[in-house]
Amino acid sequence: MSTRELSDSERGSSQFAQSAKLGSVAQQNGLGMGPKAMTSAVILLHSGLSFLRSYRSIRELSLLGYPMPDSPLRHQTTAEWLDAVLADFDSFLLDHAAAEKKASGMAVSMLSHYPDKIDLVTAMADLAIEELTHYREVVKWIHKRGLQTAPDEKDPYVIEFRKSLRKGKDEYMLDRLLTASIIEARGAERFALVAEGLTEPAIKKFYQSIARSEQRHYLLFLDLAGQYLPRDTIECRWDELLDIEADIVKSLPIRARLH
Repeated sequence: MSTRELSDSERGSSQFAQSAKLGSVAQQNGLGMGPKAMTSAVILLHSGLSFLRSYRSIRELSLLGYPMPDSPLRHQTTAEWLDAVLADFDSFLLDHAAAEKKASGMAVSMLSHYPDKIDLVTAMADLAIEELTHYREVVKWIHKRGLQTAPDEKDPYVIEFRKSLRKGKDEYMLDRLLTASIIEARGAERFALVAEGLTEPAIKKFYQSIARSEQRHYLLFLDLAGQYLPRDTIECRWDELLDIEADIVKSLPIRARLH
């Protein structure tokens, strides 16, 4: 991954080119948005929480194959982590399966905790099924390699991140949604790295698909936060939690695990 910063002229040129592509995709798929109308959407895609207002149109475009927003993460996963995963891929697979199972359980916990939030309940029901489907697919890869699923281990990353959750009805809900979003963003980043490092076509394609799913989930949780809580409050807490998560990742040992 390149860390080079774009100049203002490069960024403007890139956004212009992307707006033309985005408008073309939109017109081809009957969304009724031309290049000029989509320029703001391109900027939204790359301007942090600004895309909350037009999340739904962006989600539609992502499903049509347009790139998702850049990762919001403030600490990039190192090459050493990928080396560790590829050197002990069996252990990583077992941990990945456990992570998908826990993610499904988290979605069920969310919908149980907020039965009055209709959109949240619907989204979390869908997410629980999707995550369990991912679990089933990872289990297939585990069995193909002659392995068996293992007992769940505690995830030090998640445990540490959950210490950031505040008390108070709105505060707790916001923190649950935002930490979930950031965890999904971290998963998207790392699964994409794994896909990049793998050479066998079938499993490479699988991890590319998983990475795209995690990207959608990261936006989903932000969208839900935007439906129920003030935008200024979200932006402030989002900024704090991104810094907290980056510090946690930097402090954890490198191992053949998702986190």
